[in-house]
Amino acid sequence: MGLELYNNSQAAREVFQEADDSLGFRLSKLIFRGPDSRLRNTANSQPAIMTVSIAAWQAWKEQAGGDEVLPSMVAGHSLGEYTSMVVAGVTSFSDAVQLVRKRGQLMQQASVKRPGGMAAIMGLDELAFAGICAETGVEVANINGEDQIVISGDKIAVAQAMDLASAQGAKKTISLPVSGAFHSSLMLKAKLGLESAVNSLEFSDPSVPIIANSDCTHLTKGDQVKEELVSGLCQCVQWKDSVKSMVNAGVSQFVEFGPAGVLSGLIRRIDRGVQATAITDPNSISKLAERKESGSG
Repeated sequence: MGLELYNNSQAAREVFQEADDSLGFRLSKLIFRGPDSRLRNTANSQPAIMTVSIAAWQAWKEQAGGDEVLPSMVAGHSLGEYTSMVVAGVTSFSDAVQLVRKRGQLMQQASVKRPGGMAAIMGLDELAFAGICAETGVEVANINGEDQIVISGDKIAVAQAMDLASAQGAKKTISLPVSGAFHSSLMLKAKLGLESAVNSLEFSDPSVPIIANSDCTHLTKGDQVKEELVSGLCQCVQWKDSVKSMVNAGVSQFVEFGPAGVLSGLIRRIDRGVQATAITDPNSISKLAERKESGSG
């Protein structure tokens, strides 16, 4: 992932180089060439995804006119909050990619000590999960839309919860290919380590509001961002309500920057009256630029 951005954008190349220099190893080589088994380790995948996301953002800025494309507000899904804070000027990309690498290492270590898993459940509303969580001990990790909720917890408990959800009429249950029970109490030890890492950095106030995953608060102070990053590690990602909060604040156009277009798809399902576009490569950048020039988006 990201190789086309690297080959076609000087701004993107600089992002990949900065990531390599900041981390002290060739993250870019791992991103472009793998192996997948190593890239999927959350200590590597987290800084990799963030690097590609910022590379896409910088490549878009390079083509679209620099600071003229600054958004009115930003949000990210879990790891994406770190990308959002870089875009909002809370901290440098160099500091953020090191912090994300540390976050990934801490989460990997917590996953080894307290193994767990996650699963996506489609077709049940939030109320149905109260009984499932009470009976199995799983926790709701992400509320991604009206019909998609992700659970997290002990692997056996997650399997039991999937069976219960199916019995209660869920349309689909999918075990997720993750290394741990993210956004659950099983990440408590990682949270303690992350708090120390976050507090070692200076955070500026964001230039535009950041929408918090945990409660959809519009974060406008650096200290608020610190608190959100730490507490959010064990809390549910309220993505559905985050999108609704932005729409209620007047946002009608969303642009997702990253290696895939998952969030833009979720946004369109949450509110079919908004535009949501994914920027993943030079082709998607060109298409969005053409829309802007024509006045159609």
